[in-house]
Amino acid sequence: MKIICLWSGPRNVSTALMYSFGNRPDTEIIDEPLYAHYLVQSGADHPGKQQTLTEQENDGNKVIQNLLSYSSDKPVLFLKSMGHHFLNLDHNFLHRFSNIFLIRNPREMLPSLSQQLPNPILRDTALDKQVDLYKRIINLKQEPIIIDARHLLENPEGILGKVCESLDIPFYNSMLSWQAGARKEDGSWAKYWYHNVHKSTGFRAYQKKKASFPASLEPLLNECLPYYQFLYERSLKP
Repeated sequence: MKIICLWSGPRNVSTALMYSFGNRPDTEIIDEPLYAHYLVQSGADHPGKQQTLTEQENDGNKVIQNLLSYSSDKPVLFLKSMGHHFLNLDHNFLHRFSNIFLIRNPREMLPSLSQQLPNPILRDTALDKQVDLYKRIINLKQEPIIIDARHLLENPEGILGKVCESLDIPFYNSMLSWQAGARKEDGSWAKYWYHNVHKSTGFRAYQKKKASFPASLEPLLNECLPYYQFLYERSLKP
């Protein structure tokens, strides 16, 4: 089985990308398997925290072992994970995944994030952890794929075609659209985070933000930009 692991940040169209892979005939998807582990390890206070801790395995090492031995009648397993959920875990399993990073310009991501998490900090963006994971994976002699959310929204077919080619799997047109509404694979936290994607039937065309950037988020933006730029320079281009 090929295990594809998406290491995303929040508000990065990661759920839409999960739905896209979920529409492949050969792929099974799992939504944020390390979320409960992250909540325990970080102490972060997120919407729906208690339900997540109750419903999901809290030990990240057990989660990873279960994923590595996962059995399915489909040959591809797609894991939608958040980069910052990789916390206090041994990284040596990473070479057994095909790794993808999904990034978004923090000028566009931070205002959206702050609507869900008041007073976000660098940890909440996942950007620093994404860079750390990228370097770890490179050291394991694997070249991960990096997707910028804007490029994906501007040219879904082109970017997904390149992603599939890099992963050595076929591209399917079914990846470009899905039925509106929730999916059975959604985590219990979907009701707090997935409102927009549940209204969608495909990747929404990119639209530049018109509102001015909040001054209160400027210090965090300055923290984020070097990490984002590092990853953006290595991302797939249209």
